[in-house]
Amino acid sequence: MAMMHTPLLMSNILDRGATVAPDEEIVTATETGVRRQTYAETRDRAHQLAHALADSGIEIGDRVGTFMWNGSRHLETYHAVAGMGAVLHTLNVRLSVKDLTYIIGHAQDKVIIVDADLLPLLEQLKDNLPCVERVIVATEEGFEGWATELPDPVDFDAFIAGKPTDYSWPLIDENSPLGLCYTSGTTGNPKGVEYEHRSQYLHTLTQCMTDSIGLSATDSICGIVPMFHAMGWGVPWAALMLGCKQVMSHRFMDPARLLDLMISEEVTLSTGVPTIWQGIKSIYEGDPDRYDLSRLQRLTCGGSAPPPSLIRWYWDTLDVEMIQGWGMTETSPLATLSRRLMKRSHLSDSLDEQFENVAKAGQLMPGLDLDIFDEAFNRLPHDGETVGEILIRGPWICSEYYHDPQPDKFHDGWLITGDVGKIDAEEYLIISDRSKDLVKSGGEWISSVDLENQIVGLDGIAQACVVAQPHPKWDERPVALVVLDSGAEVSAEAVLAHCAVVFAKWQLPDDVLYVDDIPLTSTGKMDKKVVRADLEVQGYLLPDLRNEAG
Repeated sequence: MAMMHTPLLMSNILDRGATVAPDEEIVTATETGVRRQTYAETRDRAHQLAHALADSGIEIGDRVGTFMWNGSRHLETYHAVAGMGAVLHTLNVRLSVKDLTYIIGHAQDKVIIVDADLLPLLEQLKDNLPCVERVIVATEEGFEGWATELPDPVDFDAFIAGKPTDYSWPLIDENSPLGLCYTSGTTGNPKGVEYEHRSQYLHTLTQCMTDSIGLSATDSICGIVPMFHAMGWGVPWAALMLGCKQVMSHRFMDPARLLDLMISEEVTLSTGVPTIWQGIKSIYEGDPDRYDLSRLQRLTCGGSAPPPSLIRWYWDTLDVEMIQGWGMTETSPLATLSRRLMKRSHLSDSLDEQFENVAKAGQLMPGLDLDIFDEAFNRLPHDGETVGEILIRGPWICSEYYHDPQPDKFHDGWLITGDVGKIDAEEYLIISDRSKDLVKSGGEWISSVDLENQIVGLDGIAQACVVAQPHPKWDERPVALVVLDSGAEVSAEAVLAHCAVVFAKWQLPDDVLYVDDIPLTSTGKMDKKVVRADLEVQGYLLPDLRNEAG
């Protein structure tokens, strides 16, 4: 044996940022400004929290729930729970009472750490938390005078006060559980995905690669994606390792406030979903002379595919690169990424050619395997035309759900993602749709994502959502719901003419409906399940069926 076999534990990298950059800042937005603390202070408070949790009976493998926004207290909890070998269970604050009750009970959380302003939401569960022994309440400006009927409550700062600032992180197996996240669950109960130390260690290193998001110690990063969603896409772990400046929005998610925060804290990299970047774009366009985004270099966008027109706007207007990523809770989540320049031959491509690649879901991250298959699990060609079910496997890919066998979600060591797509000759993944969101018309598939991206590329369109509606002859037909920019007027004929430039006549939406907003899921994606249900409740009929009905 020539090399040391050091276990890949997150505790080996958690303290590094505070060691190499003790004075770097972690900034949390507050009601009237921001609260600042250093990496050294954050590290000491995390070690104090670990001692306090251990003194309260939390042992290796116990689940510690968090019901929190993005902020330094949440980051301290990430640090402490992972280091001491407990399991961090990030609870989605946007889930229903029913789903939260199920998730907390299923995970058997012993402790929940909650932001004080979220207490009213958690209070709704107070009679349904038999496994929870105590609640730790983190306060921010204006919420110091909290009160709750939740079990054995204690103030976060009082809980850690006087505890030692050094905790000896235990040496545990690298395959031990680190975190627990639940899918938002479009059907049935949410499903738990248990991350391990080894998986997240490798995911963290991969995330920082230059050809990944290229996170660096010189960055000021604003992670807008919630820390309760797929571990904040892994950004908290990577930032703790590197010691880069972190800017956290807490509950202040208004695009104008986010924009001001990004400018004042000289953010260079930010992570979010398309609706966030569309909102930022709208605010900026309303008063471009007010906002100086010259420090901003790149944005990462996931959750759903950003429209190519949005990607191009950020580059042409702000000289900001938008990095599209594809993944899911089950993939930790980083699986593929697409950047403007992914290999040396792209240097000689035209800007238009480079952006054709950025509009794709990207190339596979090192260490993973991904392929497309037919219904009999035969591999399909990578010709950029053949569409199949996307399967993936690798060291940070879920192999089973937490205490919930779902054999139809896995096949021969592969995760069945539920997405369908194609792979081109350059090994770019191109997502066609979620399998449940494809429109099947006359035996042929129509991609709702492709239609949406084309519609949003039309001036005056803020958002577009395409869903299938039942049809007695064609099985299903697409319908487009459109949100207009403020003051814009775009006719249905103009929308269809714009789509007809790239789509065949049979692929065009049968109807264009104008709405004030499109419902979103708890993770910021368009909730097509709700859209379809709303149309059904309204008794919606496609135009030709309305005509037949008189």
